Amino acid sequence: MNLNTSLTNKKLTNKKFTKTQFYKLISEPIFIALLITFSIVVALQGLIEREQHFNSPIKVEREFRAAWVATVANINWPSEPGLSVAVQKQEAIKLLNTLQANNFNAVIFQVRPQSDALYQSDLEPWSYYLTGKQGQAPVPFYDPLEFWIEESHKRGLELHAWLNPYRAHHIEGGEVSEQSVVKTRSKLVVKLEVGYHWLIPTESETINHSLNVVKDIVKRYDVDGIHIDDYFYPYPSYNNGKEFPDQKSYDKYKSQDGKLSKSDWRRDSVNTFIKRAYKEIKAEKNHVKFGISPFGIWRPGFPESILGFDQFEKLYADAKLWLNEGWIDYFVPQLYWPINRYAQSFPVLLNWWENENIKNRHLWPGIHTRQALNDIDIDESINQIMISRAMLSDRPGSVFWNVDALTNNLPFYESLTTGPYKKQALVPASKWLDSRAPVAPVLKAQLLENIFKLSWLENNDDEISQWVLYKKYGDKWQYEILPRESLSIEINITNEDSSNVSATEVEPVITQLSEVAVTSVDRSGNESSWQSLLIDYDKTEDGEP
Repeated sequence: MNLNTSLTNKKLTNKKFTKTQFYKLISEPIFIALLITFSIVVALQGLIEREQHFNSPIKVEREFRAAWVATVANINWPSEPGLSVAVQKQEAIKLLNTLQANNFNAVIFQVRPQSDALYQSDLEPWSYYLTGKQGQAPVPFYDPLEFWIEESHKRGLELHAWLNPYRAHHIEGGEVSEQSVVKTRSKLVVKLEVGYHWLIPTESETINHSLNVVKDIVKRYDVDGIHIDDYFYPYPSYNNGKEFPDQKSYDKYKSQDGKLSKSDWRRDSVNTFIKRAYKEIKAEKNHVKFGISPFGIWRPGFPESILGFDQFEKLYADAKLWLNEGWIDYFVPQLYWPINRYAQSFPVLLNWWENENIKNRHLWPGIHTRQALNDIDIDESINQIMISRAMLSDRPGSVFWNVDALTNNLPFYESLTTGPYKKQALVPASKWLDSRAPVAPVLKAQLLENIFKLSWLENNDDEISQWVLYKKYGDKWQYEILPRESLSIEINITNEDSSNVSATEVEPVITQLSEVAVTSVDRSGNESSWQSLLIDYDKTEDGEP
């Protein structure tokens, strides 16, 4: 039966019972009559609609919790090329269920590992890693990216589409097909000594083609983000330490009165790609976040104690500039080193990157789980999460390389769910994209025996991504984050509270549901105001008109 609401300031009285007292109460014959009376009167008088509030009744944790799912070389998914569609879907569901069970809220899914596509595309061929033959669609047909998006969103997970902008063909990528960019755009591609093929980043056609791929995904798919990793120019080992073979392109540039050194010319082209990607993503869908996960060290000596690989000079990636300029929404430096390694210390590097974050974008370190095979590795990962929370307290987050550490290691994810990821968390808001709060949902309620059924209307707002349900038992609030597809929920009227159980009182206290509220959360992470419903048990039991 529907519950009517009335606006009043009557104070709620919460009654508490021990479990023994509660079951004694309901065992009495009079309870049946009381239940009937209670149901009828609550339907008419039992709810009080409170005034509108703009601050949540309890603080909801905010933290980006993501893992990379790599498709290149079938690292994570699918486990091998050519699996049946049914098995591919089963493997995907297993990964997503694991992330949901561990209270993650995002997945970074690789959709373009080698200038190919794990989705229906008119621009590039189907991926070898999917079907075992580049250019061959799955049979029976389905669109893996669409499937991953739908299943992720059902579980309250954002999906970020991960692309490699310049890798044309991987050495473990099967035969180069006639549809490959290696064949169709051969003038843009060079072959490296160990067998990789690479798009020449300085060619304007390379930039335009890769950006067209990005825009196509953003336009046609309901992705929450676009993600680029650390592969810009290839690592030196990919070409046996020799210089990237783009001398002809540089000679052409110089002949057209180009003034930049070769290193600056290369960096300038990568910078152009990054800057345009951000701008063109926002022009298509402003809420889609753009993120980059560069190598964790900008240059040796920054800060002073740091030694190691120079991405600025070797990958021609000026990641510091991208962060300084705010050409990204989130920045995930791959800090794959232990806390106590002096020359590549995790907290020292994280602090340096945070000092460079002058546009106040999201900074979420990439954490290498090392498969978390023992207690030492598990503790290292947990400690890195806690350090990140302390240093980035306003908008913390972490991204795990890779998802296998969760799916194949029960002790590790138990350490997460009993520790830092015990509660659900919303993704931190991106206020520079949109700071307007969405419209609060309109609540409806029903009483079904000992269940309180709450439903709400979504106001036809395409920007809504999640809901937050607030429940108050006794004097304690709880929250639950729900996916957008959830438009109703059944709530127990009573709750066992064991938090104050002592040696003298061994039974938990039974508390009654006294207040509920629901807020909406938009694609940029903004939360609506809330207007709660109070259940007035005194009023229902007294039978007041």
